[in-house]
Amino acid sequence: MEGKGVKALIVILILLIIGAGAILAYKITKDKENISNNENQTQENTTNILTAEVENKQVQIYKGTDRPIAVMIDNHNGAWPQAGLNQAYMVYEIIVEGGETRLMALFKGVDLDKIGPVRSARHYFLDYAMENDAIYVHFGESPQAGSDITRYSIHEIDGIAEDGVTFWRVKDKYAPHNALTSTEKLLQSAKNKNYRTTSNAESILNYVTEDVKLEEGQNAETIVIPHSDLQTVRYEYDSENKVYTRYARNQEQVDWDTDEPITTKNIIITFCDNYTLNDSENKGRQGLYNIGEFDGYYITNGKAIKIKCTKNARDEQTVYTDLNGNEIKVNDGNTWVHICPKNADVQITGNENQEETNTINNTSNNL
Repeated sequence: MEGKGVKALIVILILLIIGAGAILAYKITKDKENISNNENQTQENTTNILTAEVENKQVQIYKGTDRPIAVMIDNHNGAWPQAGLNQAYMVYEIIVEGGETRLMALFKGVDLDKIGPVRSARHYFLDYAMENDAIYVHFGESPQAGSDITRYSIHEIDGIAEDGVTFWRVKDKYAPHNALTSTEKLLQSAKNKNYRTTSNAESILNYVTEDVKLEEGQNAETIVIPHSDLQTVRYEYDSENKVYTRYARNQEQVDWDTDEPITTKNIIITFCDNYTLNDSENKGRQGLYNIGEFDGYYITNGKAIKIKCTKNARDEQTVYTDLNGNEIKVNDGNTWVHICPKNADVQITGNENQEETNTINNTSNNL
């Protein structure tokens, strides 16, 4: 009997050991499954986060529905330094009478306490205000500009009518180079006039979030742009920050308040002829042959390519394409647009240590 009891006990122990082993094996299997599921979930969550980041990445320089504001900026050396240029998403520079140039700075979704000095309107700048769906800000106007503002029903804010309200003058510069404004005052004026302050218009430039490198382009570290015998602009490439620093008449351009250099991510050059108006009211002032297709350059990240610039009507957007007809991709950053005479001897120079040819010039316009 005792032998049978011992055997029974051994059988029971064996069964218990087998059962415990089975339970342990089951638990280990479930733990592995849970670990695997958790790893898969973590990987899926990480993938979803990365995908969301890519999907949510948006162009920063031109976003939102705030309507652009285009401000005429004095570029006479008596107006230097200027305020607000580094906060503009685009700046146009075009020749005016006497060989001087004037600037039109476009602002969108920014809050600035000081913009200027503000100067008078010229009619061909209206073309670029219209193509940006912008409220046009100026302090006085040429007769042709005044006529065209009425003709095209342009939403304007004129310092002549709003001096001391929307605009003010400072004492450390002399008139007419001392009129300033702010985005707050401009928006209040626009609301008082019942102007639309929102816009769904697409940017005229094809901004992209990926870095545009123009790998097939010409090296472009120094750019010299002679608008006239009086006004030559130079840009020097800052490879560390991937921007161009602006010089005018061999003087580094800086911000009025911060003394920081005026810089730009992108430069666009368009070659089209200007001419002198000879009628009694506008005599001596300039006109611009800017409707049609014109040669140009797009410059960014130390490289330059030849482009075509096409504007079919004064109130239509300019389209910028490469020589194959494809709309150029533009880096997400501010842009200076230089509209130069066709015979302007623009010089684009690369690093002298490069083996390839390092200079482009526009002496024959065979772009």
